[in-house]
Amino acid sequence: MVPQGDPADARVLLGVDVGGTFTDAVLVVDGLLHTAKVPTTPEDQSLGVLDAVEAALNAAGLPSDRVGAFAHGMTVATNALLEGDHARTAFVATEGFVDVIELGRQARASLYRLCRTRPAPIAPPSRRFAAPERVTPAGVRRPLPAAAAAALAEEVAAVAPEAVAVCLLHSYADPTHERLLGAALREALPGVHVSLSHDVVGTFREYERAATTEVDAALSPLLADYLDRLAARADAAGLPAPDIMQSSGGLTDLPTAAAHAALTVLSGPAGGAAAAALLSARCDEPDLLCFDMGGTSCDVCVVEGGAVRETAAREVAGRPLALPMVDIHTVGAGGGSIAWRDPGGALRVGPRSAGARPGPACYGRGGTEPTVTDANLVLGRLDPAAGLAGGVRLDPNAARAAVGALAATLDLDVEACAAGIVRVADAEMVRALRVMTVERGVDPRDFALLAFGGAGPLHACAIAEELGIRRVLVPRTSGVLSALGLAAADHRRDRARTVLLRGDAITAEVLAADGDGGPPDADEPGPAAAPRTTAAYDVRYRGQSHELTVTGVPPDPAALRAAFEALHAERYGYAEPEGELEVVTIRERHAVPGPYVTLGGAPAAGEDDTPAGPAVLARPETTVWVPAGWHGTTDATGTLVLEHQP
Repeated sequence: MVPQGDPADARVLLGVDVGGTFTDAVLVVDGLLHTAKVPTTPEDQSLGVLDAVEAALNAAGLPSDRVGAFAHGMTVATNALLEGDHARTAFVATEGFVDVIELGRQARASLYRLCRTRPAPIAPPSRRFAAPERVTPAGVRRPLPAAAAAALAEEVAAVAPEAVAVCLLHSYADPTHERLLGAALREALPGVHVSLSHDVVGTFREYERAATTEVDAALSPLLADYLDRLAARADAAGLPAPDIMQSSGGLTDLPTAAAHAALTVLSGPAGGAAAAALLSARCDEPDLLCFDMGGTSCDVCVVEGGAVRETAAREVAGRPLALPMVDIHTVGAGGGSIAWRDPGGALRVGPRSAGARPGPACYGRGGTEPTVTDANLVLGRLDPAAGLAGGVRLDPNAARAAVGALAATLDLDVEACAAGIVRVADAEMVRALRVMTVERGVDPRDFALLAFGGAGPLHACAIAEELGIRRVLVPRTSGVLSALGLAAADHRRDRARTVLLRGDAITAEVLAADGDGGPPDADEPGPAAAPRTTAAYDVRYRGQSHELTVTGVPPDPAALRAAFEALHAERYGYAEPEGELEVVTIRERHAVPGPYVTLGGAPAAGEDDTPAGPAVLARPETTVWVPAGWHGTTDATGTLVLEHQP
């Protein structure tokens, strides 16, 4: 905890995370934390955000004008992509390549399900347009006259799009034609969002670049509308304009996020990943398996060597996004996940959720279907007298009625059905953690398990036992840890550029990033921290079609080769010392480390800081279930460390 000072001089930090069921807020005031949890407002998430902020300010006894920084993570772009709710989008590509997204790659969506297909392109054939131009990696082959660009813009305007995506061949190397088309489109379609691929991605591989640009165009008007409402409400409440969490785990300013929604598709889960890295550093736990279980879903990520595992591209809702992202795997297993009987008579849980409204049956808001939360209440792992955060009172009779109705269809008693619901939900989360570890050659027994989210600590020990993990960490602020991660997150700007360097062309000068290349100091307080620039390199042997990303090396060709060959040998079992290298893409990250924040401090008076199972521990915004065979201690950061003794 930072030293105490005059509260009037403290810089107040605010983080707000929107989940499917609850919206969490954390205020950091001179090293002290004030938290709030309120129901999410699906019809307009900004309403719930301001409700959470008001509750946190009231808890702290502070006026809104004391807030110096406001960081926000949300699910607007994620939900829109998953639900197919997007703007009416047109797509412009080089003549002969307008169907690149529909053609995709020859890899099937599912190896054994021949009827399964990938999502259809957002822009149908009637809204795809050909640009009469051609650029190669070596330069312009067929010029695009200004008159032709203007005529094409008029054709696009005739279909009345709400957004336009432009992806021309090799614009990562020469964006001149894309810029010309962008200017023509903005003149012909004032107020319509235009996404240019070299602004969004900047790397080669046309299919992934085109698909990412199309998603960016389709989601940006929706996200911009939400952020405009949020900014207006924040301003009216006396709050600063929010910075927005990107999928990469770093913050960006509101105008950048509004202009490029594709950067925020994993905005919500990325806040939890930022918090996991923070806790890893403070608790001296460099290797963590992290699972964030909220009301709707469970997000899983891995911290190795103190850094959250990242990826340069991934698929979301079946659509490729060629952007840097925290490597997160999500399953539909949350406290509000609905339990049901499938046609074969098996007990299933999720992915359908009771959401915020009506919520689980035990919330007393009209829900009647059994959920994981109802099952935990039936099993005595939640205290009905204590209730839940956000003012939710628990109704055990409603929970038993909901679980009992399902139990009758399965020929089980109520307790057995509740235990089965919890076991099935645990199995889903174990599967997600195995996807991130065992399926990638990582032994989960070498890691500690970090559990957070409102429901995570209820399931952590059982999941750890299934994976052979002996240590479980439950932060003091685990119920709102993602919001705390937002308040402490770095500000980042990522830039990727395809260079296609080979042999002697790989020099220190072209490898150098715009900065000193040193790693940011995660523990240095924000105001004193200097911006840092780091670089990573996508490298392959000549003749290969895919690259390995090399990180943590100076811009030196010999060091790059040594690191690449070590990584290649680790991944594939061999290296080629005489093979010619190709540096395909240089990825630069410019980061300003976030401010120092505490993790929550010592336990409150009367709390059990050395529990032994079986025990139910009430914590702020969450409940911890300690099974038999587990015991715990509380460290200096307020983190509960549970250990298993068979």
